[in-house]
Amino acid sequence: MLMRRVIPCLDVRDGRIVKGVRFAGLRDAGDPVERAAIYEAEGADEIVVLDVSASPQGRATQVDVVRAVRAVLSIPLTVGGGVRSIDDASRLLDAGADKVSINTAAVERPELLAEIARRFGTQCTVIAIDAAARSDSAEYEVLTLSGSHPTGLSAIEWAQRAATLGAGEVLLTSFDRDGTRLGYDLGLIGAIAGAVAIPIIASGGAASTDHMVEALRAGADAVLAASIFHDSETTVSHIKQELHARGIHIRR
Repeated sequence: MLMRRVIPCLDVRDGRIVKGVRFAGLRDAGDPVERAAIYEAEGADEIVVLDVSASPQGRATQVDVVRAVRAVLSIPLTVGGGVRSIDDASRLLDAGADKVSINTAAVERPELLAEIARRFGTQCTVIAIDAAARSDSAEYEVLTLSGSHPTGLSAIEWAQRAATLGAGEVLLTSFDRDGTRLGYDLGLIGAIAGAVAIPIIASGGAASTDHMVEALRAGADAVLAASIFHDSETTVSHIKQELHARGIHIRR
């Protein structure tokens, strides 16, 4: 049985962690290097760093932040935001990322996923899908540019195509639940888990261990959270203890 993972997320803008609700109203939430070191010490399985202003501003991820975070980590590091080319991915991997996460550029040019997977391997290639429920159906729509641009794409169909192109993992964020602390979108997780065979990291809405258990049982392979850790409401170690007590197979 594969071990499930607990992953703190560092949404970064101008070198600082930020957090908001549905990608808006961002507030300062600390220093990414300091927080990354704390989360590893608490038992985090991985760290995700997302440069939330890179794609909207049309620039690459700030490599100096990646390099500084990697300097204090020994666990896997996934980095995303502004990855638009093989060169962008290469710079992040050279700076210390283990995996690169691609969202907007992959939707605009899907072949980028195949190019990165061929050059660096599927294990380095993460498709980030920000999805919102469509009001007129039970479907989910892919959003790009940090949630600001509806694409008309079906999240399920896009996940399937991304996996075929070479994505080795899905970073799946519910736009509707992001920052709300209402729990993960279990319908979204179940739909994507039923459509692809690659691992899924569930993101958006976590406020408790109960929410994480629900997401893992809905089909997620890992659970990602941000504000509950940044605001010191709980710790990674406490969450993992509770998951273990609930019968979830995790690394302790």
